[in-house]
Amino acid sequence: MNKDMTQGDPRKILWMFCLPMFGSIVFQQLYNIADSLVAGRFIGENALAAVGNSYNITLIFIAFAFGCNIGCSVTVSQLFGAKDYKTMKAAVYTALTASGVLCGILMLAGLLSCDTMLRLMKTQPEIMEDSSLYLNIYIWGLPFLFFYNIATGIFSALGDSRTPFIFLAISSSANILLDIVFVKSFSMGIAGVAWATFLCQGVSCVFSVILVLRRLGGVRTEGKISVFSWDLLGKIAVIAIPSILQQSFISVGNMMIQGCINGFGVSVAAGYSAAVKLNNLVITSFTTIGNGISNFAAQNLGARRHDRIRAGFGAGLRLVWCLCIPFCVLYIAFGKYLLLLFMEESSATALMTGRYFLWILSPFYFVISVKLVADGILRGVGAMRQFVIATFTDLILRVVLAFILSAVFASSIGIWCSWPVGWTIGMGISVFFISRQWKNV
Repeated sequence: MNKDMTQGDPRKILWMFCLPMFGSIVFQQLYNIADSLVAGRFIGENALAAVGNSYNITLIFIAFAFGCNIGCSVTVSQLFGAKDYKTMKAAVYTALTASGVLCGILMLAGLLSCDTMLRLMKTQPEIMEDSSLYLNIYIWGLPFLFFYNIATGIFSALGDSRTPFIFLAISSSANILLDIVFVKSFSMGIAGVAWATFLCQGVSCVFSVILVLRRLGGVRTEGKISVFSWDLLGKIAVIAIPSILQQSFISVGNMMIQGCINGFGVSVAAGYSAAVKLNNLVITSFTTIGNGISNFAAQNLGARRHDRIRAGFGAGLRLVWCLCIPFCVLYIAFGKYLLLLFMEESSATALMTGRYFLWILSPFYFVISVKLVADGILRGVGAMRQFVIATFTDLILRVVLAFILSAVFASSIGIWCSWPVGWTIGMGISVFFISRQWKNV
């Protein structure tokens, strides 16, 4: 069902819209968590490290798909809020076409360079083969990743966050089952983990695209709809490119940090692989809620309801802080037991690595959540320059400090300490920019 977010109580609208989005991202993260869990429990520590090692490269591809999602979603939200349905449909078709071309380019580049990227991350020889195999299968599934993200972006732009949640709940549950069947019953090893993700994402993508096209067909318009517009592509790109750059540079930064982590051995890399999946569940949840706030801000900007955007920021903060509390308590008090889902208790170094990571980062979820909500508003109102400045400051600080502090502490603990510093300064910059932005909206 399409939802007009320019009417009604902003707090109620955002809670009803964002909670299914939170549920969706939980299931989305289950794809990667299931891969690591099955690899660590049923194959071994090296397989867990291989999945975690490959994950940093898959994030680059996800960054491009995410950018296409945001660019399409914000643009369609503004047109939907303005009730310009004919142009809205043209924007959707333009986004699908452009994303298909971009996906093809990335597939070719990925297949030709994935081994080189793995070597640049100082991948240990004992996990090189598994990392490469996992990545190559993942790359063949990129069309599913891209078109699924475009479809979910359109659903969100139309105010529907429940449909993507249903698709993800089904496909993620199926992915967990197939992971276990392929690895334990068919003894496919790391390839089984990758193929399970490939198949489940594929089915989810096909059904999502079919449904979104039917949903658009139900919106009445007059006259011929353009299937591609350079003007609309430019508007989408203005939002998409900064988002792609943000996520891509974060991924490149994570690859650099992964190289630093790999220098401490396979056990530390395995512990980080498990803990970072738990951390990413939280950060991606906040990011997704920020995306929902972008849709809210964009619809109200299109409808010229500027007064509602500030109210949306306050409602968004209350929502993410309600999520911060249980995650913080869970990771500090019960992090050990969550990590043991991924590894055997005998892996003492890996287990302690993961516990230190969660203990240091989780109290600062209250800080990063503010930044990501503020970033959502900045994106929604088109303040992309400010958005990029805040993001890159956070990223550069985290990468530089990871190398400096790891040398100072002579352990991986120094790397984990770089996250809170970058988050805090980035949050301060985002809040400063949004306080100035109120004058323009």
